[in-house]
Amino acid sequence: MFVGVLRLTLHLPEPGSLKSKRHLLRSALDRVKARFNVSIAEVAENDLWQRSVVGVAAVGNDHAFVNETLDKVAAFVASMHGGQLLVTDREMEITPYGDGLGEGAMRTLAEAEQDEDPDEHA
Repeated sequence: MFVGVLRLTLHLPEPGSLKSKRHLLRSALDRVKARFNVSIAEVAENDLWQRSVVGVAAVGNDHAFVNETLDKVAAFVASMHGGQLLVTDREMEITPYGDGLGEGAMRTLAEAEQDEDPDEHA
């Protein structure tokens, strides 16, 4: 299992108030959630009108898939709202998980049946 985390720092040149910033961000985050199977939220700079930090998380069984998904999210955010969201910084980390617990313990039904009576299935 691979867990990917993407941190995007955004500059929002248009909003003149926190209310308009939150409206713009809510729209963007909802569109990302609808298009990609990721978790996304504003994680910092909540009280600044023209700046935001957004965190995105994706989980998958393939490193390349998680990497590609997060790359697509970053590109999508940068392209939406006609330049009203400018990505000024991007950090990504993908971590493998799996400490070996349970590995080898999972067997197919055929393997279990063969272990019960090896002569019958030989």
